[in-house]
Amino acid sequence: MIPSRERACHRVAGALGLALTLGSTASLAQDAGVWPARTIQIVVPYTPGTGADILARILGPKLGERWKVGVVTDNRAGASGNIGTDFVAKSAPDGYTLLCTATSFGTNPAINQKLPFDPMKSFAPVILLATSTMAVIVTQGLSARSMREFLDLARGQPGKLYYSSPGNGGPQHLAMELLKLDARIDLVHVPYKGSGGALADLVGGHVQAMIVSLQTVAPYVQSGKLRMLAVMSSERSPAFPEVPTLKELGLADLEVDTWYGMFAPAGTAGAVISKLNADVNALLKQPEIRELLAKQGLVPAGGTPDRFGDLVKRELARWSRVVATAGIKGD
Repeated sequence: MIPSRERACHRVAGALGLALTLGSTASLAQDAGVWPARTIQIVVPYTPGTGADILARILGPKLGERWKVGVVTDNRAGASGNIGTDFVAKSAPDGYTLLCTATSFGTNPAINQKLPFDPMKSFAPVILLATSTMAVIVTQGLSARSMREFLDLARGQPGKLYYSSPGNGGPQHLAMELLKLDARIDLVHVPYKGSGGALADLVGGHVQAMIVSLQTVAPYVQSGKLRMLAVMSSERSPAFPEVPTLKELGLADLEVDTWYGMFAPAGTAGAVISKLNADVNALLKQPEIRELLAKQGLVPAGGTPDRFGDLVKRELARWSRVVATAGIKGD
């Protein structure tokens, strides 16, 4: 007869063995292709209508159709994207909570050294979804008619020209600071609380320049309210083929795109990452999807998780250098 204490130990050991077996079975089932088996949440750490939100709402339903499960977009805006990003970082790494984010993922750590997550260790890169072009814009009242004339004007009047941005430490702010460093010009930063006020004061001539995404500023340029001097992409924009790139003007290190990408929490199974990557890549190649994105000024990207991870590493290093050199402080 087995003593009661020994019987209890046998029961505990049996329960542990069963739990390990079930856990292993669940993991194998996930790797074997059972995922996804329930609704997937795509967290967008910005307000509705932003590029990341548009991408999530275009791609999400299409992924749901492929997988025969619900895919919902969850906007968790605030703190320059850090609230929603932290939520995903602390979510279970089971493939059911994903992050659809943008360039601020790479700029925020440079500004804020005390984030509640680690941008490299807390996430598994899934895919680079799309990019959009950023452009150097000036008010129509400025005498400079070209990028070279603008640089000459700025060099002749150090600290006398003003530029606006949607906020301190944002991608537009840091992109202009990068231009200042590489072109050796001195402009004064005027931060606003969003693009609306920054653009309105640029149109009104209260500030002289701004770096902004092409899709945001295109209507102002097309209507003649603002002047586009250069784009920061590697190639000229099909929408404005007459506008040169900064690379053409001798500023080779100033290629800056707004990028959008998808992450999963760190520890998510490799098979899940691979399936996500393959299925999103397939969607980004569809003519219907490409047309929808083009209407929003977004260029489909795609590629491997490693390609996206390498981009994020470069972004973190670049913006840390800009912030340190320019002495930028967070709000």
